[in-house]
Amino acid sequence: MAPKLYGLKKCTTCQKAVTWLDDHGIANTLSDVRETPVTKEQVSAWSKAVGGWEKLINKAGYTWRGLPSAETANLTEAKAVALAVKHPSLIRRPLIEHRDGAVTVGFAKKVQEMFG
Repeated sequence: MAPKLYGLKKCTTCQKAVTWLDDHGIANTLSDVRETPVTKEQVSAWSKAVGGWEKLINKAGYTWRGLPSAETANLTEAKAVALAVKHPSLIRRPLIEHRDGAVTVGFAKKVQEMFG
């Protein structure tokens, strides 16, 4: 099974990840979360796999900053999952489902080493 990436086609980090994987001969697919919406079940499973919603949600991005404070205050796991389903660009990118079942976010050196 090839790793599956979730993100945005226009996201430069997602583009770099796909290019890096292609350059290293690693088959992969990128699912644009705006074109193919994510489900509550997916986001909930990802949140658990990465160690909680705090590691899954990107609080530094435009989407987060544009949300009303009423939506972002006092987040719980369930509220964060619902928010990510409603606004999928909140999910850190790329989110990668690896062949071994691991889930990572971002494409730092330690993530690249998982493909070695």
